[in-house]
Amino acid sequence: MHLIPAAVVFSAIFVAFPIAARAQNYPWCSNFHDGAGTNCGFSTYEQCMATARGTGGYCAPNNSYVAPHAAAPVGAAKRKLRPHRRRKL
Repeated sequence: MHLIPAAVVFSAIFVAFPIAARAQNYPWCSNFHDGAGTNCGFSTYEQCMATARGTGGYCAPNNSYVAPHAAAPVGAAKRKLRPHRRRKL
């Protein structure tokens, strides 16, 4: 019996506090001619134009785009750097 009210309370809390949406991190934005807004969810210019052409819009680079960081090569942290040797004159 107590399970149903608990589920209702949990559902109400879950709906009341929505999770923040993550920004789209893609390099191309489609700007729609019909005033429908902007969609910055395209990896390539060609993808963007395939969507924009149908509305008479255009594509532009995403000014907020942040390229993902490259992963360090495996074993890079294990390598030891040799000390710098001074040349004798």
